[in-house]
Amino acid sequence: MAQIRIALAQIDTCVGDLAGNADQVLTWTRSAVEAGADLVAFPEMTLTGYPIEDLALRDSFARAADRALHDVAERLVAEGLGEITVALGTLGRDSDDRATNQAVVIRGGTVLARYDKHHLPTYGVFDEFRIFSPGDEACVVQVAGRSVGLAICEDIWQDAGPVDSLAGAGLDLLLVLNGSPYEEGKGHVRSELAGRRAREVGAPVAYVNMVGGQDDLVFDGGSFVSDADGRVVASSPQFVEHLLVVDLAEDGRPGGGMVAAPLDSDAEVYSALVTGLRGYATKNGFTGVVLGLSGGIDSALAAAIAADALGGQNVVGVSMPSRHSSDHSRDDAADLARRIGADYRVQPVAPMVDAFEGQMDLPGIAGENLQARVRGVILMAVSNVEGQLVLATGNKSELAVGYSTIYGDAVGGFAPLKDVDKSRVWALARWRNQSALDAGELPPIPEASITKPPSAELRPGQVDTDSLPSYDLLDEVLDAYVEHAEGREELLARGFDPEVVDKVLSLVDRAEWKRRQYPPGPKVTALAFGRDRRLPVTSRWREPRGPVEE
Repeated sequence: MAQIRIALAQIDTCVGDLAGNADQVLTWTRSAVEAGADLVAFPEMTLTGYPIEDLALRDSFARAADRALHDVAERLVAEGLGEITVALGTLGRDSDDRATNQAVVIRGGTVLARYDKHHLPTYGVFDEFRIFSPGDEACVVQVAGRSVGLAICEDIWQDAGPVDSLAGAGLDLLLVLNGSPYEEGKGHVRSELAGRRAREVGAPVAYVNMVGGQDDLVFDGGSFVSDADGRVVASSPQFVEHLLVVDLAEDGRPGGGMVAAPLDSDAEVYSALVTGLRGYATKNGFTGVVLGLSGGIDSALAAAIAADALGGQNVVGVSMPSRHSSDHSRDDAADLARRIGADYRVQPVAPMVDAFEGQMDLPGIAGENLQARVRGVILMAVSNVEGQLVLATGNKSELAVGYSTIYGDAVGGFAPLKDVDKSRVWALARWRNQSALDAGELPPIPEASITKPPSAELRPGQVDTDSLPSYDLLDEVLDAYVEHAEGREELLARGFDPEVVDKVLSLVDRAEWKRRQYPPGPKVTALAFGRDRRLPVTSRWREPRGPVEE
């Protein structure tokens, strides 16, 4: 058998942008042809974008997706690209006219084969079984005399699934189209899984994954090719569009492609946050962002992420000092803005707060919250006048315990740190500064913002630990209770202090209503607030305080 060349087009698509996504297919197919490829593969639901959620149920959208597919097939021929085999994902319809998650194979202006995804996940962020009808047939196509089997994402995660039926089919290659969202540590799980499937079918596996931000999901790419023994022999870098070109030799061995250097964990998470913010802003028509700069670590990290995502010149940072704001906080905010090249503005809140307090008696927490809400009004006003996206700068730890003011610092269209706990905020800030130093650049985050005790500065001398445990302890308890769903008994068995446990659990349980109203933010952990964790707002369940009788 002759050698063939395959290309994996790891691209960034947008849900609903059928014309734009189709143009990308043409552009990247042309690059694959120029690289001498016989086969180019695109990710899951490339034409429609992914996930399309209930757009799958609209006949008008299905018709438009079908027209886009036929347009792509015709344009490939018209532009001299008709000889290459193209595999891509789109919205399909089964024999009963129900929506399917479909892979199609195009060559010579004709759709040669269609494959409907068999396994439709309903866990975590996925809700596919509700909107799609499952397929039940395997698919093998011929490319330059080689047998290529098709699968879509979840199909390879299930044992005894459609891949199992291909084990005796004499495959030369298993091609998997994916829309696999990012979460920290997931990359090696994918490659190990693909390696098992490669050994099962006795053939190399080509795994192409999408890249980019889509609402609260981030897709990291990381496409790769495994040989028949399950070893990764070529891979794409994460978080960038990329064409991975690999030769399948006459003896069936893949080779010749690049192997991307892996990212360390902090670099990976930081890149995911940048990718998520960039995707959300640009795909929703925002060219810039606006956020409050308090001089603290959360707003500093959020601003650095925004500058890396959109350019510092497209970041507006507003310092909104009150009578309780310290001089060093204002100095740190100004220093940060200078370092990242942001448009820095100062808008004192005291006159506005005084006007409210002159009309209403707002003692204690009501007065503290008023300051935060006035700041929210200022940021939204700037956004309304100038068109920037407002960023909420709270982190996962604060969101977990409700340590934010609804309609105040919770105001925003996107929350880049929503799935990042406070301990990781500090780690990412240190990593970002060190990466700048390693590159001979000015670190974006002032050291004082990293080292100072965190404070909302809503009353004299206030620090976060006045009302919360230390963040390292808090994050340990939250990880057990939120991420791993451990109850009070399990937490006490771990050795946590009962008073700390009871306080944290009470705060988390009471804050569900706030979390429901918080803006979206990029998912980077295995369990993010929102799609991953769905609890009722109205609930009288509380963890038992005493011993439980069996």
